[in-house]
Amino acid sequence: MTVAQQIITIFICAFATMITRFTPFVVFNSKKPTPKFIQYLGKALPAAIFGMLVVYCLKNVEIVTGAHAIPEVISIILITLVHKWKRNMLLSIGAGTACYMLLVQFVF
Repeated sequence: MTVAQQIITIFICAFATMITRFTPFVVFNSKKPTPKFIQYLGKALPAAIFGMLVVYCLKNVEIVTGAHAIPEVISIILITLVHKWKRNMLLSIGAGTACYMLLVQFVF
């Protein structure tokens, strides 16, 4: 890429990011209440996305071969316990990921 193409690419990326960040504030201004459907999506989508993430992460787990899904099960249990204890999704995901990586690298 030439320098001009790089500058244009950076400008387009920055502009697209600004548009996606500013549009909700323009569409849903503070003078009108947020539509019920948008409020519902705000409550339902995070859980749905994490549900899809769990399915995606576990889709290729082989129960009958290898480590018999033991690292995955241990990590899921840890995620559940940490989330019940601290109610912090980021901490739960981080602890589960670290646990899984340590188990796969050093134990199984």
